[in-house]
Amino acid sequence: MTAAALPPSASVTVRAPAKINLHLGVGAAREDGYHPLSTVYQAVGLYDDVTVTEAEGWSVELVRADDAVPLDGENIAIRAGRLLAEHHGLDLAAAISIDKGIPVAGGMAGGSADAAATLVALDRLWDLRTPDDALLSLAAELGSDVPFALVGGTALGTGRGEIVEPVQDRTECWWVVVHSDRGLSTPSVYERFDVVAPDASVEPEVPVALLGALEEGDVAALGAALGNDLWAPARDLRPDLAEVEADLRSMDPIGLLLSGSGPTLLMLYDNVDAARRALVDVVDLGLQASIAPGPVAGVHLVTYGSA
Repeated sequence: MTAAALPPSASVTVRAPAKINLHLGVGAAREDGYHPLSTVYQAVGLYDDVTVTEAEGWSVELVRADDAVPLDGENIAIRAGRLLAEHHGLDLAAAISIDKGIPVAGGMAGGSADAAATLVALDRLWDLRTPDDALLSLAAELGSDVPFALVGGTALGTGRGEIVEPVQDRTECWWVVVHSDRGLSTPSVYERFDVVAPDASVEPEVPVALLGALEEGDVAALGAALGNDLWAPARDLRPDLAEVEADLRSMDPIGLLLSGSGPTLLMLYDNVDAARRALVDVVDLGLQASIAPGPVAGVHLVTYGSA
């Protein structure tokens, strides 16, 4: 996560992966409004690249514009940068450029990936050598999925999802990632969850069968154990997802999953050739899709050097 410090430089690029939830157990909302989670994260091979450059003031830009991503101080990457500077008592700023390969508002934690990448990139840019536990603590302040973006691989998430513990995963997964032309608001999905699941457990649990499948490297068993408590509320908000789901199930994937709060859908295969064949079928339906392996590593350095 923090690797050996690099020489001070004018720009640093860090790559961060998308996440999926192999299981997402959601509990009843707590008094603070947050829902307790018991989830198993897996990092998959779709990436955002975040480049930070020395600057007199904070700014953020996208390599490819997307109206759904704020470009002001509300952007989570800027908030991450300011939090890191404050943690070290520094009066510094940076220009942040984000090249997004993770779907926006797709339930794959692209914003969290950007925040994690920004923390690591600025740590290198400013040669801060922040300890891993401090970076994880800062990440948890920014959002529930940000700590996992730092860690990557496969991990159990508890609390709000911010308490991350790596789990043994011997599987080699290939995911056909089926994109949607419209995003889904995560708060809206959780609000709908409260309506459709009024008797939700206070302490959700991860199925033992899923953890066993990961440990044994059994992709077929993993496919049977996939689950997401946000499926029902997402379908309520986006009935069209049920139609897409039916089309995808007709292709006989090993498993099918809603990614996080949606609307991205994931088809599981145990080899790249099967995933490629499915990708062709999905595209023939007029849908946008891509292939991603999993699990993959968390945030990592791509380039550094003088601007």
